[in-house]
Amino acid sequence: MVVEDDENLRLAVRMELARAGLTVAEAGDIAGADEILAGGGFDCVVFDRMLPDGDAIDYVHRRRQEGWAVPVLFLTARDSIADLVAGFEHGGDDYLVKPFATAEMTARVMTLSRRAGSGRPSVLRHDDLVVDSARRQVRRDGVLLSLTAKEFAVLEHLMARPGVAVSRTDLIEHCWDSSTDPMSNVVDVVIRRLRAKLGEPEILHTVRGRGYRIGGDPQ
Repeated sequence: MVVEDDENLRLAVRMELARAGLTVAEAGDIAGADEILAGGGFDCVVFDRMLPDGDAIDYVHRRRQEGWAVPVLFLTARDSIADLVAGFEHGGDDYLVKPFATAEMTARVMTLSRRAGSGRPSVLRHDDLVVDSARRQVRRDGVLLSLTAKEFAVLEHLMARPGVAVSRTDLIEHCWDSSTDPMSNVVDVVIRRLRAKLGEPEILHTVRGRGYRIGGDPQ
């Protein structure tokens, strides 16, 4: 679904997504989007942030608190770090700054749509670690942990494959955008921060030569 008040841009986005084989609904404001979304069945929603009846991040934040789990891509001309962080903290899954290449937008939507169609349960559990994807909350032994959007994405991806080593390449493909250098240390930095926040006993392990794994014996 595309929610954008600029009719020309909305049409361009809809046509590009349709060419990629997606069925696209559209709305020009939050109220119209809410009415259509009530029918369910969506794999991804593309929201312009500033709409005639409000900021879309407030709507998405409220819906996330209600348990709504459809992936969201924000489109916006607001490109400050604070704006990007706010988008993720209010429940966005991805963020694209205007002007943007429609091919990149389509690639991001396809990635989010595949994630939605994976059949992954909304609550993932392993021992005393619980990841609630709908509410974007993580608890260990009942204690609520404060994670960044990227830390949450990496942990969620690992928790969906308990006991399986996930490669750095796989993590970058699913948790970062296509411009990320696979040779950079971004994964190592997030893993290190996650380990510190998850605490003891250690549950996030490094598997030499293969990647990272939730659960199982350390190697």
